[in-house]
Amino acid sequence: MNPPYGRNITGKWVEKAYNSAKQNGATVVCLLPARTDTKYWHEFCMKGEIFYIKGRLKFGGAKDAAPFPSAVVVFRPQIEDAFV
Repeated sequence: MNPPYGRNITGKWVEKAYNSAKQNGATVVCLLPARTDTKYWHEFCMKGEIFYIKGRLKFGGAKDAAPFPSAVVVFRPQIEDAFV
């Protein structure tokens, strides 16, 4: 899941991803800006598996890299599922 990166929208996508994992038995992998100072990061991302990406992402033929660090956050139905 790679949500639109916006001040009021990213958190809603992350909440949906978290709830889908817990309520529907889904494993959801999220590519997100590493915004560790946000409410959604602490409410949801901190409950998942977090993998920080070294450097800044650059997509396709883009001239410039992203102006923020990124992370991959994985939500699973149960944290124990990470070790299976």
